[in-house]
Amino acid sequence: MMATCPVGDRLLGIDHGTKTLGLALSDPAHNVATPLKTISRGKFEADVKALEAVIRDYGVKGLIIGWPLEMSGREGPRTQSVKDYMAMLAPRLNLWWAVWDERMSSDSAHTLMAGDMNLSFAKREKAVDALAAQFILQSALDFMAVNRI
Repeated sequence: MMATCPVGDRLLGIDHGTKTLGLALSDPAHNVATPLKTISRGKFEADVKALEAVIRDYGVKGLIIGWPLEMSGREGPRTQSVKDYMAMLAPRLNLWWAVWDERMSSDSAHTLMAGDMNLSFAKREKAVDALAAQFILQSALDFMAVNRI
């Protein structure tokens, strides 16, 4: 699926959680991912409307969704949750999309945020999801650049 990635258009990285969706945005050249925001999840329709607004506002043409593999590399219950979510979401958004291994993305985000003493715990927790989305998206962008996809 990576080979059909839209060229010259922004991609949206998504860290899919049970309570939030962490979002990150690429530049059109697919060089850099930047944390965007965290959306509190509600009913599915609310998620769709929030994502549609981001897609419209930033001219997004594709999605990279975190693929929550277990540390062993096997798919688990969280992976099935993302599969089910994308089965409902993809037809609604009608965008190119791919999944990307998200193992350690949240841990990396927590490590990065641990040194920032200017943020309260609550603000750090909210920022972690967008940072995790950035790690997911940036690693996919780096892979695409090295493999000329």
